[in-house]
Amino acid sequence: MKPGKFSYEAPRTLDEALHSLATWRDNAKIVAGGQSLAPMLNMRLARPDHLIDINRLTELGRIAVDGERLTIGAMARHAQLGRDAQVKRHAPMLAHAAETIGHYAIRQRGTIGGSLAHADPAAQLPLATLALDAEFELHAAAGTRTLGAGAFFLSVFTTALEPDELLAAIHVPVARPREGWGFRLFNRRAGDFAIVSVAATLACGEGATIERLRLAIAGIGPVPVRVEELVPPEDAATVTTGWSARIAAAVATAVEIEDNEKIPIVFRRELVERLTRDTLDEALERAS
Repeated sequence: MKPGKFSYEAPRTLDEALHSLATWRDNAKIVAGGQSLAPMLNMRLARPDHLIDINRLTELGRIAVDGERLTIGAMARHAQLGRDAQVKRHAPMLAHAAETIGHYAIRQRGTIGGSLAHADPAAQLPLATLALDAEFELHAAAGTRTLGAGAFFLSVFTTALEPDELLAAIHVPVARPREGWGFRLFNRRAGDFAIVSVAATLACGEGATIERLRLAIAGIGPVPVRVEELVPPEDAATVTTGWSARIAAAVATAVEIEDNEKIPIVFRRELVERLTRDTLDEALERAS
């Protein structure tokens, strides 16, 4: 099957792109890497009247440290995230997550903005940005606003982006000293979307104390979710023997998992427990 009929433009400036979005609104789609949109066009799951190609907007590929946060342009490719020295230093989980996406060709073309705007509930970058407390900079001809990752993802393939808005940049707080991270996923074959994935950061204090624990899970519902509120209070404050196993068991028991006829809840609950334990162990080792 081939795409339906559409018009096409490749604006040279962000203002031009935003003007086109304001004109076409729901009848337009943004295309960058095209790794998600192109298959949807070919299967006619998406039938826009107009495509706005933003590949000429090179300013949206910028990656830079801005004070206490790392700013990543929405056009940064997955491969760029995986090898960029600043991303690897200040948001290493994000660099690692990008390297686990699909296959080589997809990582060369796919963009962080495209992945986040597509909002596949099994995708790696929505999970990583949620775990890292990222903020998304949304631009429109009428102005700019910023949303946290938790408010951005609304449901399956659904975000808070308005029809005239473009995701322009992602802001990630830089990693703290003595902060470790873990990221684990389970898929049937290399390159497949994960059935369940877990991401965590752990900032250690003096001795065995925990200053901050962030824990997020994807693949169990329509959006990735933060679940550190399910951690027993005593385990949220101090690392002791059996710490990761206790947290994993508590989270797996309490977390809500959406019914899915293809992948039984009991199997995904087992995955949540195993991956959570391994992710926390990984984060603790890196924080030490």
